Amino acid sequence: MSESDPVPGGRPGEVERATALSGELTGQGVHGVVLAYVDTAGITRVKTVPTAKLASAAAWGVGMSPVFDTFLADDSIVTTDVLGSPDGDLRLYPDLDRLTVLAAQPGWAWAPVDRITQEGAPHPACGRTVLRRTVAGAAGRHGVTFRAAVEIEWVVGRGDADGDAFVPAVSGPAYGAARQIELSDCAADLLAALAAQGVDVEQFHPEYAAGQFEISVGALDPVAAADHSVLVRQTIRAVSRRHGLRVSFAPAVLGQGVGNGGHLHLSAWRGGTNLHAGGAGRYGMTPEAESFVAGVLGRLPALTAMTAPSPASRLRLRPSQWAGVFTAWGRETREAALRIVTGTAGIRDRAANLEVKPVDLAANPYLALASVIAAGLDGLASSAPLTEEITGDPARLDPADAAARGVRRLPVTLAKSVAAFRADEVLRTALGPVLADAVVAVRLGEAAAVEGLDDEGVAAAYRWKY
Repeated sequence: MSESDPVPGGRPGEVERATALSGELTGQGVHGVVLAYVDTAGITRVKTVPTAKLASAAAWGVGMSPVFDTFLADDSIVTTDVLGSPDGDLRLYPDLDRLTVLAAQPGWAWAPVDRITQEGAPHPACGRTVLRRTVAGAAGRHGVTFRAAVEIEWVVGRGDADGDAFVPAVSGPAYGAARQIELSDCAADLLAALAAQGVDVEQFHPEYAAGQFEISVGALDPVAAADHSVLVRQTIRAVSRRHGLRVSFAPAVLGQGVGNGGHLHLSAWRGGTNLHAGGAGRYGMTPEAESFVAGVLGRLPALTAMTAPSPASRLRLRPSQWAGVFTAWGRETREAALRIVTGTAGIRDRAANLEVKPVDLAANPYLALASVIAAGLDGLASSAPLTEEITGDPARLDPADAAARGVRRLPVTLAKSVAAFRADEVLRTALGPVLADAVVAVRLGEAAAVEGLDDEGVAAAYRWKY
């Protein structure tokens, strides 16, 4: 009997369920299952198993080296005290609750995984595990649950472009009908695929930059929201490929101009009530919601080590480009780092939420959500006061006035983000020492990898990595 064959004593309940699912998948013409996770650098890494081996994967996992925790986006490797060597093995266990038949990849299904040690313990650098632990801690200690969503922005390039250059596959102005019409067939197939996969799409439209589009999806619990972020991007790539197109989710595909964001939307709930609506605070926030926002606001510089983790992120994080590069908040203020979304009158009890804007899709969505939630919970626990609201563009504030109001520019280099993260005990504790050290090593490794490159060189280095 091979190592991969299930034997009695593994995970009996999951094995029985996986065996039944395997038969169902085979009947639907599915031949293989993609097992996916996101590494520290924000790259989705996968292994696949034949459908007939799904029960084995559920029982014993699928092997993968822990070295990927210290991979950079270019596949070079850095090290920490405990990670980065060629030694050791982890097991990838599929989450059968999230198993999805891939409508745009006939013959394939997909599932996110939890990474477990060979001894059966959670791997300390598994971002999905960290997010689940953070969410469970919020419920246990504060009685608070969350609903979250990740916006997806990307650019569509011509598949036949020379080399690695970006040549927009569509023309027309931002939000323009011409651009939507040019991508009409591909867009319709994408919406059909996402619907078949159970993804609730709220909006899909052309965005500001050349060849850029955006999808917004419905809010879910944070772990499911992060899973959907990975699944939606898998689907966008697959549909676009079938139409002869190439896509990039990189923070910036060119040295100048507006980049791709991955804004986080997050609301805190207790007992079925949205804490961001119906309260006595500003714009209907409860005192707890205000303190949660204050906690996120106060830790934004350190948070960028998770939410804007690539050297290319700094090409996007520029003033007056709606990227939210100042430590400020405001209702529907798209230049502030934190945007308070109240929603339309009549649905505010469901729609009110916090949008975190200095986030892009180079971020591991599990780490980004876990870190933002940890920052907000620290503010909630300490009843942190929320500063004065900012309106307009913070870049236009008088420097002295900005300083007096606590408005400052977010770190302009990845090294400065890392320095802020290293000094932030709350965030480092939330991630745990193994993962926190991996974050530091990978970020500094990425910074070193582009040393000496100009903006165009940095954009080119990461253009097709995400």
